[in-house]
Amino acid sequence: MGEFELIRQYFMPLARLHGSSSVIVGPGDDCAVQRVPPGSDLVFSIDTLVEGVHFPVGYRPDYLGWRTLAVAASDLAAMGAEPSCFTLALTLPEADELWLRDFSLGLGNAAESFGLTLAGGDTTRGPLTLSVQVHGVVEQGGAIRRSGARAGDLVVVSGSLGDAGAALDYLPAQEDLDADDSAAADKQFVLERYHHPQPRLDLGKALRQFATAAIDVSDGLLADLNHILEASNVGASIELARIPVSPALVRLKGSAATDYALHSGDDYELCATISEASWVGAPAWLKQQLTVVGEIEPVSGLRLDGSAVVSGSEATGFDHFRRKA
Repeated sequence: MGEFELIRQYFMPLARLHGSSSVIVGPGDDCAVQRVPPGSDLVFSIDTLVEGVHFPVGYRPDYLGWRTLAVAASDLAAMGAEPSCFTLALTLPEADELWLRDFSLGLGNAAESFGLTLAGGDTTRGPLTLSVQVHGVVEQGGAIRRSGARAGDLVVVSGSLGDAGAALDYLPAQEDLDADDSAAADKQFVLERYHHPQPRLDLGKALRQFATAAIDVSDGLLADLNHILEASNVGASIELARIPVSPALVRLKGSAATDYALHSGDDYELCATISEASWVGAPAWLKQQLTVVGEIEPVSGLRLDGSAVVSGSEATGFDHFRRKA
């Protein structure tokens, strides 16, 4: 199968089925053309996933299609953006039609779920690598940034943390899970959190009215919260007992569940800071999606239970270029 036939058969349908009114020219021309509504800012982000680094070798292509778009869309959620469109640069070892069919199915399901349309991209041959750029829009000046946290703000997180990180322990044997294993359901739960992350797009848009800063939890709560603290020139104190962990994670990992929640990534939940007055005035439905885990403080540094000080280096998450011991 040639490059252009590959694009026509597996990716052009994604542009047609999930069309966006803001995409004036989509795949098939030299450039895509996106129309940004008056009074809006364009928000965009790019993510690259490499086989053996960001996902396992031989990973199911339909899962990969979903994850590829989900991890990029999560950045739009963190900024409170309305999703618009995406581009895909796909590097393939070979044009495997079965792989392409399943990958495009997973990608298309994610595009429909997240409200994103394929606007264009590129294909080439080489080690399996995927680069996705997502575009969204916000009201002019309305994007939630990392730099707005202030002393006295509450630190909140969505959902539960640590599930996707724990799933890495079960990926190698996921096809051999024994139905009679008492922990099989819990393992399947955390594996699903890894395979099909759900970017909090609606929550991110709602937080525009309340949050002073936000970030998506891709590298672990400590690492990502530390990015907010550095950008805002503040510190924070976190209460470990408040960190939300799922019952499944607790059953699987016991007392180590909180460590997974603090240090492991791939959850793609949101971490935000909200003034106490805004939290009091927030609607109940919004509060139900968030857990208060700590408070922003004027003194720099990230403190756990008021005593254990975590330095910036200790709170740093995954780094592609850090040498391992």
